[in-house]
Amino acid sequence: MQSSVEVKGPLQLAPQKARRFKLTHARKRAALGYLFLSPFLILFIVFTVIPVVQSVYLSFTYYNMLQPARWVGLSNYSVLFLEDDIFLTSLKNTFIFAVIAGPLSYCLSFMLAWVINTLKAKMIFSLAFYVPSITSGIALSIVWLYIFSGDRYGLLNNALLNWGMISEPILWNTDPNTIMPVIIIVSLWMSMGTGFLVFLAGLQNVSPELYEAGAIDGISSRFQELWFITLPLMKPQLLFGAVNAIVGAFGVFDIAVAISGMPSPNYAGHTIIAHLFDYAFIRFELGYASAIAVFLFVVTFGLGRIVMRLLSSKDQ
Repeated sequence: MQSSVEVKGPLQLAPQKARRFKLTHARKRAALGYLFLSPFLILFIVFTVIPVVQSVYLSFTYYNMLQPARWVGLSNYSVLFLEDDIFLTSLKNTFIFAVIAGPLSYCLSFMLAWVINTLKAKMIFSLAFYVPSITSGIALSIVWLYIFSGDRYGLLNNALLNWGMISEPILWNTDPNTIMPVIIIVSLWMSMGTGFLVFLAGLQNVSPELYEAGAIDGISSRFQELWFITLPLMKPQLLFGAVNAIVGAFGVFDIAVAISGMPSPNYAGHTIIAHLFDYAFIRFELGYASAIAVFLFVVTFGLGRIVMRLLSSKDQ
């Protein structure tokens, strides 16, 4: 009688051994990858994840650095949105600045990079536009304060008086109606930073052969090349520049304080970061300051997700 037990030979065991070998090899490669990634992960968790979680917790407490944190629930957020008129003013100022300066700096950075990329002396022009972004905001603000000085010796006031366009000097830095425009102008001058270089690098990586192929297909102008070839190929750089512009627009602080002071006249140049700085490092109400920081984080994170949906490719 033939036995029903089937004996497996070497050829039948070979596929199983191969699968085990592949699985073990994949695990070793994954472990090696995590090993090389671990320094970044440790630093990211210690200096980013933990502070964010701690800030969210402190936003629900009263904490003044001298006493243990005391749980107060949603009281900080209630005061922030219902009772703090200065915060509402800073919120309005920040959104006005972000709506105007954010898109303008983004578009200017790209258009200047697009124009400079066609020039022979592109390195010289790139350096000229990039240097202001790496210069201290306080140092550049001193130069602009001389331009927008409120007396008749300021460069702008002196020119306008000589041309007969005004009869008396304009108080650019103390008039609530002119403080925000001055901050926007100075910020635009300093906004040609990382985003500008990323756009320039992305433009240089577009193959000239694609433009030649586009010319064969009927593309006849530089703007058609920009719309049909350049922009679709630069979505990663456009996404990075957009997120960078959002963070920069909502994080304006040092330029506003250097130009208009803290607090500014009638809080015309008061921003969300200035309000956070006031409560965190002047009043030492860190629980309330954490509530402001969490709100700002939610706003910038939400806008960043919207931009990522708009500019991310479907295959990313």
